[in-house]
Amino acid sequence: MFGYIVPEKPEMKIKEYELFRAYYCGVCKSIAKRHGQFERFLLNYDSAFLAVLLSAAAGEIVNVQRMRCIAHPVEKRHMISGSGIVDYASDFNVLLAYYSLEDKRRDDGGFVPISAMLVLRKVFRKLKRKYADKCSIIEMRLNELVQLEKAKCASMDMAAEPFAKLMEEVTAYGPLCKSENVDKALRWIGYNLGKWIYILDAFDDLEKDIKDKNYNPLIYQYKYSNTDIIEFKNEIRDKVEFNLTYSLNEISRAFELLDVKANKEILENIIYMGMLRKTEKILGTGSCNKVE
Repeated sequence: MFGYIVPEKPEMKIKEYELFRAYYCGVCKSIAKRHGQFERFLLNYDSAFLAVLLSAAAGEIVNVQRMRCIAHPVEKRHMISGSGIVDYASDFNVLLAYYSLEDKRRDDGGFVPISAMLVLRKVFRKLKRKYADKCSIIEMRLNELVQLEKAKCASMDMAAEPFAKLMEEVTAYGPLCKSENVDKALRWIGYNLGKWIYILDAFDDLEKDIKDKNYNPLIYQYKYSNTDIIEFKNEIRDKVEFNLTYSLNEISRAFELLDVKANKEILENIIYMGMLRKTEKILGTGSCNKVE
């Protein structure tokens, strides 16, 4: 994942932010305890959001403890402990980080992704055995994405589809998906999260991809032809924003189908404000002082 899913901190109550951070630190602690210290450097906010979402959907009663960690040795932090859902989020944080490194190695080579993959390989193989079915689907979707990139797919929707399906699988947490309604809602949230992340990242990386001659669906869909990059981004911004806003609306609709009571304020903050603000920031739209 990419770290795009963040709360709008100024709009959060202190107790809500502390609970969100307890999930974030809980995922970090779970990674360190079960996989190793190096792996915790791969932590991002997307995994914390996944833990909060699944925990809320399950109606989980969490155990919050004050504990020390290597990153904050002096002051104890609130952390969620003993949660299978937090462990699941930590596992997929590591798995998706490995697949991301594999993608970087395939595209650019380089010492850093190869070295990191070597360090992670043992943990990755263990997790791949544990989640064999999900990893098989994830790898199938990633292969589809590679083929679309090789074919220079000229549609952001088509190019985003494999990653959307990948994230659908990640959010479909088995113990919750015995209920058909919950399964559908979580999958639709995951699908649209994946689409939003992929398209937002494509716009975010547009200048770099043009300069490095990397594949980016926006280059081909809107026929970039060596014009000024800033002008090109200005020309396509509204079209990209339409797709991103549609995905955010669908995430909201699916979330409202879940019977969420715990963590509801945190999730509403992230879905209705944090993700919108991140979209505005990367697109260069909206107001710094106003969240619609």
